[in-house]
Amino acid sequence: MADEKKTCLYDKHVALGALMSPFAGFNMPIQYKGIVEEHNAVRNQVGVFDVSHMGEVEITGPEAEKFVNYIFTNDIKDAPLGKIYYGMMLYPDGGTVDDLLVYKVAENDFFLVINAGNIDKDVAWINEHAAQFDVKVDHQSDYYGQLAVQGPESEKALLDILKIDATDLVFYTFKKLEYDGETIIVSRTGYTGEDGFEIYASHTAINKMWDLLVEAGVQPCGLGCRDTLRFEVGLPLYGDELTAEISPIMATLSIFVKLDKEDFIGKEACAKQKEEGSAKKLVGLELKDKAIARHGYEVMQGDKVVGYITTGYRGISVEKSLAFALVDREAGTLGNELNVKIRKKVFPAEVVKKRFYKKSYKK
Repeated sequence: MADEKKTCLYDKHVALGALMSPFAGFNMPIQYKGIVEEHNAVRNQVGVFDVSHMGEVEITGPEAEKFVNYIFTNDIKDAPLGKIYYGMMLYPDGGTVDDLLVYKVAENDFFLVINAGNIDKDVAWINEHAAQFDVKVDHQSDYYGQLAVQGPESEKALLDILKIDATDLVFYTFKKLEYDGETIIVSRTGYTGEDGFEIYASHTAINKMWDLLVEAGVQPCGLGCRDTLRFEVGLPLYGDELTAEISPIMATLSIFVKLDKEDFIGKEACAKQKEEGSAKKLVGLELKDKAIARHGYEVMQGDKVVGYITTGYRGISVEKSLAFALVDREAGTLGNELNVKIRKKVFPAEVVKKRFYKKSYKK
């Protein structure tokens, strides 16, 4: 097995006593003080995450817009500068290569942010299809470190501690600015359901910003609470709610699949699933017990297995036992009574909306 990669902040995590664990090929911090405390810091004040394991690819050239629109489900045609789009890259059968963000930097200049565990696969996929277009693919994952500063006090933390003024950014927009003599990218995005920012910069600058934030009392947060936060607000994680077998239509993310735009990879399959109804559907479940449903546990309707759990937790902000499950479409009707098999016992559950907690973004 290949050695685990480390982010540019690895030594800082170890020095802070973080619990480290393998994630997506990297040795990453899972928690510092504890998942509940870190989760609540982001919901109520502000927390900082090391997300330097994420991948970055820049696409430029005369056909950059045309190319990105061909490999991406959302529609970026004539997008305004500084705008960010969420969507997926798909296989021809509609299965998901990855979910990603596309930043419009300039005319025919797009910055793609991809999932850490998919970097090699995604870059190979992008390069394979780029051969048919007049574009340049620049893989920049080794250059960029990335911080996520998340929570209701994140705008103030950027301004007071880092002297970065992002007050002009609205949700899903970004800007480039100078910081310590280098150009960095600051975007108002996040994966927590709270207001927040992502900062992309060199390893040196990321280390400096991390130190400034932590010394000023911003709570360092691990991947443990990143997962509980995104889960409560209904956001998917690649490998759980989206996979090569799970299309965005099945994951009920068809709002990000623009079937009315020009051809893109996977369009035909998605159109068919949308029209005929996909065989499987991602739903929310509320368990009538304190038992916790974990990834892979079976979901039953009577004696029949109708699906499996993709993510499950005891909600921290909502104090209920909750899960996402991929189930047969007929079984996934709101209000339906299902059962979850946890070890040898069966626990009743009700199909509920996937957003368990209200998002709080700055629109």
